[in-house]
Amino acid sequence: MGGAGILLLLLAGAGAGVAWSPPKGKCPPRCSCSKESTLCEGSSELPESFSTTLLSLSLVRMGVSQLKAGSFMKMPSLHLLFIEDNKIGSISKNALRGLRSLTHLSLANNHLEALPRFLFRGLETLTHVDLRGNPFQCDCRVLWLLQWVPTVNASVGLGACAGPSALAQMQLNHLDPKKFKCRATELSWLQTVGESALSVESFSYQGEPHVILAQPFAGRCLILVWDYSVHRFRTEEEVSAPSVVSCKPLVLGPRLFILAARLWGGSYLWSRPSADLHLAPIQVLAPQRLLRPNDAELLWLDGQPCFVVADASKAGSTTLLCRDGSGFYPRQSLHAWHRDTDAEVLELDGRPHLLLASASQRPVLFHWFGGRFERRTDIPEAEDVYATKHFQAGGDVFLCLTRYIGDSMVMRWDGSMFRLVQQLPSRGSHVFQPMLIARDQLAILGSDFAFSQVFRLEPDKGILEPLQELGPPALVAPRAFAQVTVAGRRFLFAACFKGPTQIYQHHELDLSA
Repeated sequence: MGGAGILLLLLAGAGAGVAWSPPKGKCPPRCSCSKESTLCEGSSELPESFSTTLLSLSLVRMGVSQLKAGSFMKMPSLHLLFIEDNKIGSISKNALRGLRSLTHLSLANNHLEALPRFLFRGLETLTHVDLRGNPFQCDCRVLWLLQWVPTVNASVGLGACAGPSALAQMQLNHLDPKKFKCRATELSWLQTVGESALSVESFSYQGEPHVILAQPFAGRCLILVWDYSVHRFRTEEEVSAPSVVSCKPLVLGPRLFILAARLWGGSYLWSRPSADLHLAPIQVLAPQRLLRPNDAELLWLDGQPCFVVADASKAGSTTLLCRDGSGFYPRQSLHAWHRDTDAEVLELDGRPHLLLASASQRPVLFHWFGGRFERRTDIPEAEDVYATKHFQAGGDVFLCLTRYIGDSMVMRWDGSMFRLVQQLPSRGSHVFQPMLIARDQLAILGSDFAFSQVFRLEPDKGILEPLQELGPPALVAPRAFAQVTVAGRRFLFAACFKGPTQIYQHHELDLSA
């Protein structure tokens, strides 16, 4: 039964024995009016005025194509509203504002492909809603509607989907809101930091986020903080470090340490005893061992902080430096003569592990056993890997392996070995870095010859899928990425060897809005 038939039944029960009479004022053209109800049919436009005491309104088979904001603001007493068999294709989210007494609403048999979010806001008294007979497109635009229906104490007739083709004729109430993918991610450029950089890392000190860059040509470790007045990152302090390749921070209470790994002139440890003092050098680190450092990482072993420095010299070896008193001293040499290019610290099976990539062989995995690192296994079918980075998702440990020539790879730990999951074409890549930003597990594949690509892990498939390219401005020889959250905003830093560091802001876009 249509809305007009329902209206007659409702009026018969509510107003039996009461003679119909026109309301105060003039009845709109092509409308039939009684004391508490109006039925308009065939009009080419929405009447401009109705009785303010109207309880029921029916607008049937009219030429109206849209409902504008505040269309019924002057009818606060309206209980029944039937807008059926019209050509309405769009509705303002504020079209029904002011109808605080509405119990029955029908928008059946119109040309609506979607409804605006918050259309029913403030309609707390609704008990019946009819939306059937509309050509709804069952994409992200209907998600809010599917989520709204279970939250209200009303009977809602939704009807069937008109599209997309895969869902045509399916009833809306059979759709699963959890299967809709209606959230998009975007990284947009925010700021440029002059001078090239080889590494970038974020850390928290005295409750504030910080970012540190290794800038070899400027000869410094540059520490940046967020400027809340101008909403940009600014320099807080810099450490003199010619030919630096990595600046690794360590925070111990009020004290800040910076390991500055340098190609020439020795690697140094700098310290800031408290926030009101400046950084100062306190130690030359293993001058006979750190010949040509290429990477440095922080790890904790048996409750003590340590650094591991990958050494790429022909006669060098990667060195583990652990805290002893006020300084850090060599505890173990690893992987001698292999020209290591990268070190990655990770936990597998509840134990610390160390993965070393080198120019001479496949990546080798070490595990912490008996107070030292022992070789556990290598990674098969992983030749010419320059660097590795890991991430966790769904209880699994994944590994991103960077290759300058050939395909970069994604692998998953199976309990005894890393197994290939995915290959991604890469050309001129020195970095394939995963990072978790908000709810998104991303991985960024840098390139010296093309745009850097951002991928996002699809949990249902367990693989990385393309999200976007980074730029403009284009990244020139990217070497490292880091993310930092400050003032409720999320930022991505891209350190570039042949160009300035670029900063992007992470945005989440709701496609169901």
